[in-house]
Amino acid sequence: MYGAIIGDVVGSPYEFARNLRKYFSPLFHPKSGITDDTIMTVAVADSLLNEIHPAESMRHWARQVLPTESLGGYGAGFMKWLAAPEIQPPYNSFGNGAAMRVSPVAWLFDDLPTALEVAKIVTEVSHSHPEGIKGAQAVVLSMNLARQGANGEAIRDAVSEMFGYDMDRDVDHCRTHHHYNETCQHCVPESIICAIEADSYEDAIRNAISLGGDADTLAAITGGIAEILYEIPAELIEGVQPYLAADLIPVIDQFYERVGGSQ
Repeated sequence: MYGAIIGDVVGSPYEFARNLRKYFSPLFHPKSGITDDTIMTVAVADSLLNEIHPAESMRHWARQVLPTESLGGYGAGFMKWLAAPEIQPPYNSFGNGAAMRVSPVAWLFDDLPTALEVAKIVTEVSHSHPEGIKGAQAVVLSMNLARQGANGEAIRDAVSEMFGYDMDRDVDHCRTHHHYNETCQHCVPESIICAIEADSYEDAIRNAISLGGDADTLAAITGGIAEILYEIPAELIEGVQPYLAADLIPVIDQFYERVGGSQ
């Protein structure tokens, strides 16, 4: 889960940007902070860990913790869905919010068919369009295969075969052709490519942020996958702590107590 959170925080100052350099410095910018990506990732984790309806968990955490002021927040459709007095039906979204929050699923469910079904369940409460569900499931597939030791090319082939995404591209191609887009169709394959073509966790999220556009969400999706493919340096986990709202920490700790490891 830290993979997605660090990606979100590092990418947060660069949302809407174009023509970014990959090797910007510092990694944690003074204007960095958490966005809806981190908050909803924790909401999904809390839902699964503590058997809370996913919609109720998302509504709770949206009220409990606010995105860092001046940084990216919730999309208009999702905000309306969150703000309603009672849980609302899904609104047929295929926005990338479906994919940026789903990484806890791949850690908590080892069996691939089960993980894909749970990804569908936690996604379709809001993002019920087939492309939204597909985007979330593609992220979970990538993470599941990475947990089994699959290399980047095996992940690339599996995602292409199961979901039909154009994975026959490299990061340079994505960087040249990517524009601001909040849909799963135009963020999920690019994020997976950024993860599998990296040589470290940091390199992966730098790849994603360098695409520009919805940089924090691209990096959150990429980071969730890269956390498994590469070890997150301890200094990055330490470095993100000042940006985290205190209320988030118990869920993050509970998550890693369940899945094991210090990350």
